[in-house]
Amino acid sequence: MTLKEFFLNDRFAVNAGVELLEVSPGHALARMLITPDHLNGGGVCQGGALFTLADLAFAAAVNSHLVLTFSTTSTITFVQSVAEGYVYAEATELVNHKRMPYAEVKLTNAQGQTVAIFTSSGYRKQDAHIDATL
Repeated sequence: MTLKEFFLNDRFAVNAGVELLEVSPGHALARMLITPDHLNGGGVCQGGALFTLADLAFAAAVNSHLVLTFSTTSTITFVQSVAEGYVYAEATELVNHKRMPYAEVKLTNAQGQTVAIFTSSGYRKQDAHIDATL
């Protein structure tokens, strides 16, 4: 199984429409097509949907070392709303620590404009390896 296939088990993200496009050591790219089901009362994409997209990209980047890693804290800053089209989440692991990695995820719209910035730290379970390949 590949790591992309492993993340198909993230049912919440899959059901939200998140697609994992790329995974390499310390890096991941995901996207989500905004549909009417993603919109809030104001007619723009609900923040939780964007958080889910960013969280999956984070998870793929930090789990790319095949040691099971969970988020411990996350922060998202929304800088521009989006109501349609694809939103992309590019995750970059900034700190590849054996126990506490740290990554940044930049969310952009189809025109490449920043929609949100997400940062997160994680905890690596040293005795829990993921049976997958990149």
